[in-house]
Amino acid sequence: MKIPAPVNVLVAEDESLVADLIEHELETMGMKVVGRASNGHQAVEFTRSLRPDVVLMDIAMPLMDGLAAAAVIQTDCPTPVVILSAHETTEDVTRATAAGAGAFLVKPPQGDELERAITIARARHADLMELRRTNRELTQALAEVKTLSGLLPICCGCKKIRDDKNYWQEVEVYVMQHSDAKFTHGYCPTCIQKYFPDLHLGGAEG
Repeated sequence: MKIPAPVNVLVAEDESLVADLIEHELETMGMKVVGRASNGHQAVEFTRSLRPDVVLMDIAMPLMDGLAAAAVIQTDCPTPVVILSAHETTEDVTRATAAGAGAFLVKPPQGDELERAITIARARHADLMELRRTNRELTQALAEVKTLSGLLPICCGCKKIRDDKNYWQEVEVYVMQHSDAKFTHGYCPTCIQKYFPDLHLGGAEG
């Protein structure tokens, strides 16, 4: 049976005693602290270099607060983030969600709460990454689809089509430029009789 790899965690907390407590809780749960940041800039840089499985991010930190750091992380190196705060207000939760955090905890976090928040943040992040991938594929597919619609000006005599730059083009040229259709050439029965009157169709007569 394959033993699952421990969850690698980056702790971003400027109060060393709180960081020590969080690290102890994580290690008790079998998780691994791969780095500790004491300000938002460090949190971003350590996330880029260490590539943790999740970041535990305090809000109130020097140089760059945790919410700003979380937003940068989601743009530059998307990673699950759990926001830590001394207070839980509706405004803080809303801002944390807008910054891309997957869970919110009040300090000091308890072991079971911490484990649950990390699990939720990682699951939400995986769903978000899958949604982004699907959206990219859909956008690419739509960009490759060319559809003809609306009224096309066509000459009654030569049957050429006038494009949006006021140039007249052969029908097949216009259609190929504005769709994924390709043309093969042949003659319909009427044109065969017109251009090849000596060609007999349907076999020889008895």
